[in-house]
Amino acid sequence: MPSGSCICGNVRYEVQGDSGASILCHCVDCRKISGGAFSANSVFSDEGFKVTQGTPKQHKKKADGGNEIVSNFCGDCGSTMWRQGATFPGKVIVKAGTLDDTKILDNFKADAELYAPTRPKWLPAQEGAAQNNGMS
Repeated sequence: MPSGSCICGNVRYEVQGDSGASILCHCVDCRKISGGAFSANSVFSDEGFKVTQGTPKQHKKKADGGNEIVSNFCGDCGSTMWRQGATFPGKVIVKAGTLDDTKILDNFKADAELYAPTRPKWLPAQEGAAQNNGMS
């Protein structure tokens, strides 16, 4: 069962089952949340997701696609660990870099890239990944 945490370890979570999709997102929100050029995300069913330690804080906002999205983060260190919203009903969008098993990122193969037109020009499109203009 994959598990993950924030950088300070005060908030921990577990997910059951395999990721239903691996997505790179190039939207402004994901750039700011990750502090990088994109966000690497693993999509899981919310039925198999549970917080095992601590209580995350939440930040709600209207996402680039127009729907409300909720970011769950540690109130101590600020790490965003997952997001949820109407765009992905019944799903939890886990920030793959917060998962404990580093092999998940080593083997990460993007199924899709969201906001592909805003991908930094120095970053090539991921081979075999759908290139979406937005969230869909």
